[in-house]
Amino acid sequence: MAFKRYKLSKRVINDLKKRSGFGIFFYLFFAWFIPFSDGYVHRDPGFSLLFIAGVTLICLFRLIHLHIAKGAIGKAEKLDTTIFFASVIASSLIWGVGFVRIVLADGEPDTRFLMTICSMGIAAGGVLAYVPHLRLSLIFCFSLLLPVDLVLFTIAPDLPLAVSILLFMVYLSFLAVRGHREYWDALENEHLLDLRSRELERISRHDGLTGLINRRYFDETFKLEWHRAQRNRSPLSVVLLDIDDFKRINDSFGHQAGDKYLKVTSALISKVFQRKNDITARYGGEEFIVLLPERQETARAMAEQLRAVVEKTQLTHQNHTIMSTVSIGVATDIPSRNTCPDSLISKADKALYQSKEGGKNRVTGFL
Repeated sequence: MAFKRYKLSKRVINDLKKRSGFGIFFYLFFAWFIPFSDGYVHRDPGFSLLFIAGVTLICLFRLIHLHIAKGAIGKAEKLDTTIFFASVIASSLIWGVGFVRIVLADGEPDTRFLMTICSMGIAAGGVLAYVPHLRLSLIFCFSLLLPVDLVLFTIAPDLPLAVSILLFMVYLSFLAVRGHREYWDALENEHLLDLRSRELERISRHDGLTGLINRRYFDETFKLEWHRAQRNRSPLSVVLLDIDDFKRINDSFGHQAGDKYLKVTSALISKVFQRKNDITARYGGEEFIVLLPERQETARAMAEQLRAVVEKTQLTHQNHTIMSTVSIGVATDIPSRNTCPDSLISKADKALYQSKEGGKNRVTGFL
C-alpha cells in the first residue's frame, strides 16, 4: 500500500477530481431544489437561504479550485491536495448540518422525506466518487449522514429511519472498501503493464549483451540528429571503432571470454562518451559506433582517450590475462540538403579502414 500511496498519489488525486467534478452540479441543484420544491424556503427563510448560500459558495469554490489548480506542481501541488480534501469534507459537513435542521423541523414531513432521499443519494454518489482514497470516501459518507442518525437515535427519536440510515452507512462502507480495493488492483495492473511495455521497448532498443543501444535504434536516432544538425547548421561527428584481433580472443580463450571483452569494451566506451548528447551503440559483432554533436578536434581527442584506456585494460578470464586494442575512425560533417547520413558513416568507415591498414591501435580522422 505504501508503494501505491506515494508512488501514484498524483494520479489518484487527478482521478478523484475527475470523478467528483460532475457530482458538484447535482449537489448544487438539490440544495436549491429541496427548499423551493414545496415552499419550505417561505416557512423557514432564514435557514433556507443560509443553507443555499453555504452549499452554493462551497460548490463554486470547488469548481474554481478544480479549474485553477490544474497546473500545480511541487509545494503548490501539496497545498492543492489539502484544499481539495478540506473542501470535500466541508461540503459534506454543510449538507449534514442542513439535514439535521430539516429533520428537527416540526410539521415538515414532505421536506424531511425529500431531504432524506436526496441525502442518501448524494452520500452514495460521493462514496463511489471518492473510493480511490478510502478515508476520504468514508469521511464524506459519515460527515453527511452520521450527525442526523445520532439525532434520530437521541434528540428526535425515529428508530426505523435511524436504523435504515445506519444500515445504509454500513452498506456504503462495504461498497467503499470493495471499490477501493478494485480501483487499486486495476491501477496496479495498469502500472505493471506499463512497466512491462517499457521494458519490452527498452529490450527492443538495446543490445542484449553489452547494454548499448542496437544498430536499428541507432540508425533511427542518427537520422533525427542528422536533420537537427542540418537545421542548425551544426557539426556532427561519428566515431566508428573495431576491436583489433577479436577473432584471436575467441579462438584462444573461447566465446565466453570474447563476450566478456565486449562487455568491458562497451563499459569503457560508455565511460568516455558519457555526456547527455553522446549516443553509443553496438554496431555489429566487435564493432561499435558513437554519435556526438562535436567538431572533429573534440571527437578525435575523445577517441584517442578511449584508445589509450582500452590499450591499458586487462581482462582476467580463467587465470588468463586478455588484452587487446581498438582501431578507430572519426568523421565529421555539417549536414546539408546535398548530403545524407550514410555519407558520414561511409567516411568514418574509410577512416577506420585506414587505421587498420596503418597498423591498428590508432585513431584516423576524415573530414
